[in-house]
Amino acid sequence: MADLKDFAEQLVNLTVKEVNELATILKDKYGIEPAAAAAVMAGPAAGGGDAAEEQTEFDVILKAAGSAKLAVVKLVKELTGAGLKDAKELVDNAPSPIKEGVSKDEAEALKAQLEEAGAEVELK
Repeated sequence: MADLKDFAEQLVNLTVKEVNELATILKDKYGIEPAAAAAVMAGPAAGGGDAAEEQTEFDVILKAAGSAKLAVVKLVKELTGAGLKDAKELVDNAPSPIKEGVSKDEAEALKAQLEEAGAEVELK
């Protein structure tokens, strides 16, 4: 019984990134859809009361430029409205925030565009 309590404690304390990784593993290896895994993961937190509010603002963080650095610099320049030099500095100094305090939909759209260009991106 103590093992189950430890496991439950580990599940409750997972970060968003770890939950996403777990969902990917469950889907790829065991055929369990991520939406179902997210619902299972959110279940215990939802019962916790007001402490578990849904996040409404996200920061888009560039973790690494990847192999297509030039394409990522151009995209960062376009997305942020920054000059070429500033965009290059953001990419060179990764991890660095690209946009902060944006909606979930906008953050996911930015992440998708950056990942398509070859960058490694994280939402916080």
